[in-house]
Amino acid sequence: MKHSSLCLLVAACLSGTALAATPGSPANKMTESDARRLLGQASFGPTDESVAELMSLGREAWLASQFARSDSDFSGVPYVNPNAAEGCPAGSRPTCRRDNYTLFPVQVQFFANAINQPDQLRQRTALALSEILVVSGNVIKLPNAMANYQRIFLRHSFGNFRDVLREVTLSPAMGRYLNMANNDKPNPAKGIQPNENYAREVLQLFTIGLWQLNPDGSQKLDGQGQPIPSYDQDTVEGFAHAFTGWTYAPRPGATRNRFGNPSYYDAPMIAFEDHHDTGSKKLLNGVVLPGGQSARADLEAALDNIFNHPNVGPFIGRQLIQQLVTANPSPAYVERVTQAFNAKPRGDMKAVLRAILTDTEALNPAQPSRFGKLREPIVQLTHLLRALGGSSDGVWLRAQAAALGQPVYSPATVFNFFPPDYDLPDNPSLDGPAFGVFNASAAFKLSGVLATALNGKGVAADPSVPGAIGTHIDLSRWQALAATPPALVAQINRLLFAGRASAALQAALLKASQIAPASKPLERAKAALFLAAMSPEYLVEN
Repeated sequence: MKHSSLCLLVAACLSGTALAATPGSPANKMTESDARRLLGQASFGPTDESVAELMSLGREAWLASQFARSDSDFSGVPYVNPNAAEGCPAGSRPTCRRDNYTLFPVQVQFFANAINQPDQLRQRTALALSEILVVSGNVIKLPNAMANYQRIFLRHSFGNFRDVLREVTLSPAMGRYLNMANNDKPNPAKGIQPNENYAREVLQLFTIGLWQLNPDGSQKLDGQGQPIPSYDQDTVEGFAHAFTGWTYAPRPGATRNRFGNPSYYDAPMIAFEDHHDTGSKKLLNGVVLPGGQSARADLEAALDNIFNHPNVGPFIGRQLIQQLVTANPSPAYVERVTQAFNAKPRGDMKAVLRAILTDTEALNPAQPSRFGKLREPIVQLTHLLRALGGSSDGVWLRAQAAALGQPVYSPATVFNFFPPDYDLPDNPSLDGPAFGVFNASAAFKLSGVLATALNGKGVAADPSVPGAIGTHIDLSRWQALAATPPALVAQINRLLFAGRASAALQAALLKASQIAPASKPLERAKAALFLAAMSPEYLVEN
């Protein structure tokens, strides 16, 4: 698809032709600009309160306080009969199917939590992990199933990646999505062979990638200068056999418990030994699992084999950097994060996050022309609401994220909404992952979304959602500032750009704020805010 001029301007901004980063301050002396920048990376957007807290605590103490928080969860998504005809019989409330058989309640709560809850780093990390270890609502449509899957990342965002890997592997949602549930041992007489779907994706997408990596994320090369594969088909088959014998836990009230249990998403999968392949299995790096082991022993050994592969640190670390800080981290940055992953205890997520968010490159990029990332639509929306002091119940934000190409927890494929190596438009030497969804159509739709968000009236509450408050940005403070356009522009620069907007953009904002007559201060404020929120310098976080 041909990109709009706005998309190209954003691409230019990310490649450094329109905006350069400014140096950061020392690790624990936070200016307001530094604080807003860090909160853009480590949260769903700065608020006046979170900025004040960060500036008071300093970077390290703020991280420690975030590591101690666990406020967010999903409520009101209990187990329901998977048969919608029984769960929502004739005479049920009109929203029964929406609330029990679609992801609506989970998606709404995601946005409500992102806007309102204080455990911002936990939530932001959980979203990043969910976009690496993907389960999609295109298949997993029950809200309790998706809520339980996403809780894995909320629980272990600050835990150990090995625990993430185990829980994802035994998650019934993943079991359904990538066919590990009811994966049976070979039976040639019946034409049964173990399903390779999860075995392949856990290697290719969730942990090590296709090619052997150096600690800095670059590909290892053979004597002919060619990249070296991380695994082969025999390895995929070995993991597929190691993962046989698992099925869903029995549903409440079930009278039978057997291999091939029907889907149930409120408990991890369970093993049936007579359906597990007890032969030997070839794994990574020449490791061969001995025959005769239990389903649990084989699974744990297989996961240990993956977790200890040297690719995991750079493969996962680089993607987390891309999600939180910059789309094109230097090899040195990746290697420092890999060292944090590999340190004892290996896979400590706190150490990894601390390394990402306090790295010298995150604070003071060595190559400003390569630094930054396009905000994905979810973060475009949350950052704007939080930075401008807005409020939301999540209902409208859910719909707008979907309209912009990012329906929460429902990517089209296991490859996420966008791959981490998606090329920056017009500059294939740089990665621009979020450009995988931000095209000409999304840019046009974004202008409509922003026009509604900044209309001064807000979006009314949906009466079908209990406790709904709608979505609102109070423009009264901006209307008052519009009487003095330079003051209006200064405040926009402070809150939306962390005080780092270019002189050219500030001049454009000043001009926009003066198009309407002085007798219409609200129109002046709306014009300046709209231009700011649509500008490449805002859409690209750097």
